[in-house]
Amino acid sequence: MNAPVPRTIDEYLKQLRAALRGADPAMIQDALYDAEEHLRAELAERADGDEAAMLADVVGSYGAPEEVAEIYRDQEVTVQRALRTPKTPPRRGPIGRFFGVAADPHTYGALFYMLLAMATGIFYFTWVVTGVSLSAGFSILIIGIPFLVLFIGTVRALSLLEGRIVETMLGVRMPRRPAYADRSLPWLKRIGAMFTDPRTWSTLLYMLLMLPLGIVYFIIVVTGISLSVSLACAPWAAFFISQNAIDTVYVNGQVWPPHDWYWWVVPLISIVGVLLLFVVLHLARAVGRMHGHLAKHLLVRGREAAQG
Repeated sequence: MNAPVPRTIDEYLKQLRAALRGADPAMIQDALYDAEEHLRAELAERADGDEAAMLADVVGSYGAPEEVAEIYRDQEVTVQRALRTPKTPPRRGPIGRFFGVAADPHTYGALFYMLLAMATGIFYFTWVVTGVSLSAGFSILIIGIPFLVLFIGTVRALSLLEGRIVETMLGVRMPRRPAYADRSLPWLKRIGAMFTDPRTWSTLLYMLLMLPLGIVYFIIVVTGISLSVSLACAPWAAFFISQNAIDTVYVNGQVWPPHDWYWWVVPLISIVGVLLLFVVLHLARAVGRMHGHLAKHLLVRGREAAQG
């Protein structure tokens, strides 16, 4: 049974939320933003300002909420297909799955993100701490509220930028559009809606968390790769250098390295280094998935909020 024709923009958006129930929250945010922006623009162009008549025309041109929801669901299939990593031959057994992580493009995206996260984390943390401090200091002045609104606006813009980085490197669907602000409301109500939106505070929390997380990510990648590559390559270099060394090195009265056993220790240590490298790749892939879920939870409106 079709829903009744909406008579207000809010009714249209509520029906669109209901039609998109169960979809990805990032896609819902994009759909609601596009629909509301289109409807507000259509209403602004009408001289009579008849919202019900405008919506009756829009349902015939732009589409009913159910039709628009179906279009977005179809488009989302294409988006998810683009985010999905290329199919690789199925790897059977624990050994195949262990070494197969090297064929996953998201593994290297996660590695680069973990290296980048320290720089972005420092910037986000500094921006939030400075903005909150200045907002608190300016609160007693006439410029306090405009500065605070401007600061929150920049934080929301940065959250969209971070979402694009997360989607590109970690393969997690993030919104392309901000949460729409109803420009028809009085500015005091718009400011109040901004501060009552849980996503505003969750975004600030995310940016504060990025500093410690970025430091941890950077240490994991740099330490893990450096240690694994050193274990894989350094023993061979030390072995060949010692074989060709002119001077003999004595440690506690014995020749170092002891050539009678070093020949089998070298490949053993090298194998440990190679295995450790793959462990680091698995760890990076796991961190990428974890951080993608964290970003999705804190930077995108939750399912309950998105659905009304």
